[in-house]
Amino acid sequence: MFDWVADPQIWIGFFTLVSLEIVLGIDNIIFISILAGKLPPEQRDRARVLGLAAALISRLLLLLGLSWVVQLTEPLFSVFGHDISGRDLILLLGGLFLLAKSVTEISHSMDGPVSKDGKSAAAVSFTSVIVQIMILDVVFSLDSVITAVGMVDQLGVMIAAVVVAVLVMLFASGPISRFVDQHPSIKMLALAFLVLIGVVLVAEGLDQHIPKGYIYFAMAFSVVVELLNIRMRGKHAKQVESESSAPKMK
Repeated sequence: MFDWVADPQIWIGFFTLVSLEIVLGIDNIIFISILAGKLPPEQRDRARVLGLAAALISRLLLLLGLSWVVQLTEPLFSVFGHDISGRDLILLLGGLFLLAKSVTEISHSMDGPVSKDGKSAAAVSFTSVIVQIMILDVVFSLDSVITAVGMVDQLGVMIAAVVVAVLVMLFASGPISRFVDQHPSIKMLALAFLVLIGVVLVAEGLDQHIPKGYIYFAMAFSVVVELLNIRMRGKHAKQVESESSAPKMK
């Protein structure tokens, strides 16, 4: 009954799938962090938890309905010689939604005033944020489940890997969200990353595969450069402060 415990192939598949699920969940964490940051501080943690809980539930439901997920890859109609399946439609609509939302957030970040308590001047309801998170959760979960199906054959291993990955994302989402909120330049990079992910989803819906590894590498490099800039600005600010507070020689 427990022969799988001694099977190294199952454990290799499990840890590999967990790693991939976490990487694929980065865009989901960033999207949730951006939306939760528009809420009052006392509601942000609850929004992140509910958002990731919705992601876990949607992924588990898709795993339990693998036969339906497989049917999504069957062509429904053709447009300009390209077959469009149910999966393609979901990716197209999700990508367009993510593009529109990311561009709107960039516009608000550049033009919208922010109050001293960290609240955006535009009123945002808790329900609307959760609904938007759930909409994108379906798209990200579909991508995640298709990856899981291609990696592992055992349903139990898929479910365990998804649960572990979401739990890791849950613990990481808090520090990531606070860091993004505290640094506007990092938030802008995160929004730019979401724009690129939206373009990738639209391209995937049109059967044009763009490896996400290139985007992840480019964004990781940009974040490292910006972290160095933040550290340099911090050192410069401390130096200016120490010079201004030092007693002047007559």
